[in-house]
Amino acid sequence: MINIALDAMGGDYGSEPIVTGAIQALSEREDFILSLVGKRDEIEKYLLNLPKGLSNRITIIDASDVILMSDSATDVFKRRESSIYKAVELVKDGKAQAIVSAGHSGSTMSLATLRIGRLQNVSRPAIVALMPTQDGKRSVVLDVGANVDCKPEHLFQFGVMGEAYARKILKIDIPRIGLLSNGEEDSKGNEQTKESFKLLKKLSSFKGNVEGNNIFDGSVDVIVCDGFVGNLVLKTSEGVAETINYFIKKKIKKSPIAIAGALLMKKVFRLLRKEIDYAEYGGAPLLGLKSCVIISHGKSNAKAMKNSIFQAIAYVNANIESDIELQLKTKTTENIG
Repeated sequence: MINIALDAMGGDYGSEPIVTGAIQALSEREDFILSLVGKRDEIEKYLLNLPKGLSNRITIIDASDVILMSDSATDVFKRRESSIYKAVELVKDGKAQAIVSAGHSGSTMSLATLRIGRLQNVSRPAIVALMPTQDGKRSVVLDVGANVDCKPEHLFQFGVMGEAYARKILKIDIPRIGLLSNGEEDSKGNEQTKESFKLLKKLSSFKGNVEGNNIFDGSVDVIVCDGFVGNLVLKTSEGVAETINYFIKKKIKKSPIAIAGALLMKKVFRLLRKEIDYAEYGGAPLLGLKSCVIISHGKSNAKAMKNSIFQAIAYVNANIESDIELQLKTKTTENIG
């Protein structure tokens, strides 16, 4: 039985959506248990009407401290009574197989990297974002925020890790890798991109440089970039999705004909919202560590937390860590012929 350590205090909206999402997840699946880490009194408030049979699958780990979004990422190393510290320790000590947190992402990344540790041949872990594509599937973009400054060898490792994730989690037999650049030509990009291209082109699955639109058109499955560029892509995509949703609602309200049309298009709009809603796939996995770490959006609602838990279960069942280690061992730049 998989045990998921859930930081119950980390989100922007307190414990309510986190615990509610946990209950929803437990109600829908029976193949895991949860360790809810945080202030016991706060957590128990939302467990009063727990559905029958679920209480024996929940353990509360009391933690008196909470790392706030305004705190420094390094503060967490001194605050061992914080919910995120105790949750990470559960994974480090083998008492849980994965951690899910909607709290301070910098603290989660720093603490997990040092306490859980990196996989062999992984210089830096990378955060994965799943983007909607025109064919109704998802593309894998990494890194989207863990590493602002990267060397070419880091991007090479991201490519290998992203390929493993797409194969094991998204079930793509032969994932296609692209390097995000300002043009598709081999000569395009800055010095970092050009050097990364030389390393990545030694992978049989590498298709060359790609542009921003290729993230969404389904032409490649894995898009590699550094965390600075990736985070800009992620936040811009979220902003565009919100703006489109706003414009649609605003324009519809101005016209009776548009209102009638919207009623006819209700199903289409519902499907569109589902495609661009981050809550549908939950959090972002931190690839390259010895155990599963899922970083959820700070504004996650109950649905997002539920799906973050499901994503953690899928990650653990896929045993992706051994696959990444094997691939990096055989595909390091020194050993590629």
